[in-house]
Amino acid sequence: MKLLRVGEKGEEKVAALDSNLKLRDLSSYIKDLNPETLNFEFLDKLKKINLHNLKSISSETRIGCCISNPVDFLAIGLNYKAHAEGTNSKLPKEPILFNKSSGCIQGPNDEIIKPKDAHKMDYEVEVAMVIGKKGKYVPMDKAQDYVFGYCIVNDISERSWQKERGGQWIKGKSIAGTCGPYLVTKDEIKDINNINLYLDVNGERRQAGNTERMIFNFNFLISHISQFMTLYPGTIITTGTPAGTAMEMSDPKFLQSGDKLTLKVDYLGEQKHKIVNEN
Repeated sequence: MKLLRVGEKGEEKVAALDSNLKLRDLSSYIKDLNPETLNFEFLDKLKKINLHNLKSISSETRIGCCISNPVDFLAIGLNYKAHAEGTNSKLPKEPILFNKSSGCIQGPNDEIIKPKDAHKMDYEVEVAMVIGKKGKYVPMDKAQDYVFGYCIVNDISERSWQKERGGQWIKGKSIAGTCGPYLVTKDEIKDINNINLYLDVNGERRQAGNTERMIFNFNFLISHISQFMTLYPGTIITTGTPAGTAMEMSDPKFLQSGDKLTLKVDYLGEQKHKIVNEN
């Protein structure tokens, strides 16, 4: 299934995309996509519904973040070889794990606010996992049993706060994390370890990658992270970005007000944002 949350901010309701690519209203069956409902019992019930019998929703309706109130927003750094090399970093021997503030989530097409003191704002197209089952010490060969679905994340980063202000990366990683449009269940994806990711800025291709080039794959990441913490339903784990970020350039093209971004990932859909200055 391709699940999503639609409506004005704070008033989103759950919808699904049917086989004719029409939005269908699921709100009479499920109130939200949140840690209480992101489990396989709910999913099994939803899959039995004939979506074509449900009320349609206008395609012009705003799409919100595909999950509300995530338990954690975890992220992996330098997980594509070319990206690590482009930042003059050593390839990690273990995954670089950090947090984004769970309060920075927003819809896939919402405007991204550029804070007044942000001067090195960067983009990162990524594939994220959403956990659907509590797990600790998860074996690699059982890792997919804990994944509810996948979505696109733009891991917006303010590099000066991340790298020049001391402390942990969370400082520079919590401006925004756009999620969606869809939360796509595993059965919709032929091979999660071989899907393409793209990001354009103002029509210029900046990033192009494939998940087969990840240093640590999805199953490894779930198993690894679960050695250090318990994973709960509603946890987002975004898995790193391919080469092509602004900070890798000899003359960095950091994001400016008015810039327009387009992100595309196989099976997971498309995001479109505009950068606007903070009032």
